[in-house]
Amino acid sequence: MADESPLIRSLRAAVAAAPGDVPLRLHFAELLLAEGRSDEAVTEAAVALQHAPGDTAARALMVRAMGLPPAAPEVPAAPEVPAAPVVPPVPATPPAPVRPEPKSSFDWAAAEEQVSDVVGPRFLEEPQAEGGDGLAGDAAAWDVDAPGAVRLADVGGMTDVKERLEAAFLAPMRNPELRRLYGKSLRGGLLLYGPPGCGKTFIARAVAGELGANFLTVSLSDVLDMWIGASEKNIHDIFETARRQAPCVVFLDELDALGGKRSRTHNNGLRNVVNQLLTELDGIASGAGNEGVFVLAATNVPWDVDIALRRPGRLDRTLLVLPPDAPAREAILRYHLRERPIEAVDLGKLVKATEDFSGADLAHLCETAAETALLDSARTGSVRLITTKDLLGAAKQLRPSTEPWFSAARNVAMFANEGGLYDDLLAYLKRKRKL
Repeated sequence: MADESPLIRSLRAAVAAAPGDVPLRLHFAELLLAEGRSDEAVTEAAVALQHAPGDTAARALMVRAMGLPPAAPEVPAAPEVPAAPVVPPVPATPPAPVRPEPKSSFDWAAAEEQVSDVVGPRFLEEPQAEGGDGLAGDAAAWDVDAPGAVRLADVGGMTDVKERLEAAFLAPMRNPELRRLYGKSLRGGLLLYGPPGCGKTFIARAVAGELGANFLTVSLSDVLDMWIGASEKNIHDIFETARRQAPCVVFLDELDALGGKRSRTHNNGLRNVVNQLLTELDGIASGAGNEGVFVLAATNVPWDVDIALRRPGRLDRTLLVLPPDAPAREAILRYHLRERPIEAVDLGKLVKATEDFSGADLAHLCETAAETALLDSARTGSVRLITTKDLLGAAKQLRPSTEPWFSAARNVAMFANEGGLYDDLLAYLKRKRKL
């Protein structure tokens, strides 16, 4: 505090450096009390009692700091007098009466309640979970985002993706009468796959926004725990939270890490996580099922996802999210250039030069062009605007990050397309003459 004396500041630093030094803390509390800062003195005395519960000086200081009457002094019992030798003619002297010890007038329960917001309890009422902080098994510990403002209209282009999403989720939600007529359940799962950086997470948030649903993101780091059984319990708590917050979109990010093929997994912990995930997707653990819980998952390598996760009733619908088309690229470029100093930028030329660029690639392109203009301005001492030449030059320097993904996906689409899982990818590759 600005109005503290140098002595108070020095003692506060000394106490922070040696929190277990009870005499030092009591001396600091005495100075605080002398300056009229009784609340702080109570706090320091309470902490001292945490370290030394039987310290009489700390108790007395807390009594004075709280303005309570001092406890009455204890009256010692009369010392024992050795019995006189027994003489038959003289009766024995009766023992001296012993006064009962007076009870202390200080209410320790009231004092503990007063400082409970400053000093935690010395002992826990209930034992903690083996996970350490006791939060791993608490479903309320999972953060659920309220319905956001992002809508599918904010997603540039991607008409095919929007139509599939409309049929899978949005139309049944907006038309409850038709949903009941056709027996369409509100439960459902959709797997988004495609090259990295193409907006799968953004699309998932847009779906939640269209549904007016809460949004809960789950990744491998949220689930895995070092204690046996804790990872499976985390999965259960996540879905229990979503059921209570329905309608809710549960977004499983990087599904290949969370639900990889069990045949390739030698770690029993990961196998159990996949088993628990299958149980929760079926809604077996909850009597009410997953009504109102929409499960969206994203992966760059769907061929590494356990096949049981993709059977009917679970993540049975698959949607290929490709690099942004021309209208989407134009919208993304406009977004990333909106607050930068630009001059006469020809977006048409730029869109043609960025075929197969992902959304992340386009953001990096704008950043690279801005760096070029900034460096020129620093060298010449004259600020200049970002031009089409800067942006086209950046496009020539960068390679689409989607190319390695298509190289791997081409082999899967041609030689491992069991049951037509990747027909849409195969059609795209043929259309783009990438086969």
